[in-house]
Formats: sequence, structure tokens, C-alpha cells
Amino acid sequence: MKESADRAEEIKKYRKFRKVEGSTYHRVNQFLRKHTYITAREWAIARLCADFQTTSGAEMTFIGAHLPELVPFMTEPYTPQAVNQARNAFKNKVKMAGATFFYGALCGFFTTEELDDILFEASEVARFLMEIEGTNLGIDEEIELEDRVSEVMKKVSRSSAELLNERMKNAHHGEDT
Repeated sequence: MKESADRAEEIKKYRKFRKVEGSTYHRVNQFLRKHTYITAREWAIARLCADFQTTSGAEMTFIGAHLPELVPFMTEPYTPQAVNQARNAFKNKVKMAGATFFYGALCGFFTTEELDDILFEASEVARFLMEIEGTNLGIDEEIELEDRVSEVMKKVSRSSAELLNERMKNAHHGEDT
């Protein structure tokens, strides 16, 4: 009996997404598809895997078995394999979106102002998603993260400009590479 009480307390402690209580999976999924490349399933499971991280990995069995209790728009439990698949799909989509973004930035497809706008919009969506899921960053953590991203983007912008200048110089000298 103690173990089930502990599990109930753990579920209550990690229960996320209270701001979409009563919403359907379909509605949450539509919102995510409009603003991101991830599905509601991938978002919910990735968030829970981060919360239930242990020294040997995420608690796939616990998350899957208690998914409907942890996330209000999930209606059925998942197998540990399905949890792992959703988490990996999330990771892969994030990597692909990041590669696409940096490719566009490095190739000079965007001005510095356009990159700032893209990052601002992305950070607004990210903050909104974190608010919905009930995860909060401290103001100092948020500022530090934004500063780190800003510094990386400045380096990307400088590198892109240097590459373009070098290409132009080489093309001008007939050494097109």
C-alpha cells in the first residue's frame, strides 16, 4: 500500500500540462503542428522523460504506464518501447530543425535582423509551451540562456559573412570554389 501511495504522490508531483486540462490530443496536436515540427505525443513524452531522468536513463516503464494520469490529453498508456520511440522522434526533429536553421543562417539566407526575429519568435513559442506544461525557468536562467544563444548567433553571422566574402574574393580572382 505504501508503494502505491508513493507512486500516486510521484504522479501528482510530476503531473504536467494542467493549463490544457480538458483539451483533446487533437487540439493540442493542431497547435503544435502550427508552431513546431513536433506532435503532442512527442512533446509530452520528451518533457516527462526529462523529468523522470535517472542515472540509468528515463523511467520509460513508469511514464508509459501512467501517461494518462500525467498528461491530461493522453488517453491510453504506452509501452516502454513506444515511449522511447516518441522521445527519439522528438530528439531527431529538434536536430533536423536546428540543422535547417543553422544552414539558412550560415548561407546568408537571412539578415541579422531576420535571424533576430526568427529567434525571438522561437523563444516566444518555447516560453509559451513551457508555461503550458508547467515548467518554469528562473529569470537568471532565462537571461543566461538567451545570452548564450545570442552569442552563438553573432558567431554564426560573422562566420557567414566571412565565408561569403571569401567566396566573392575567390570568384573575383577566377578561383571559384
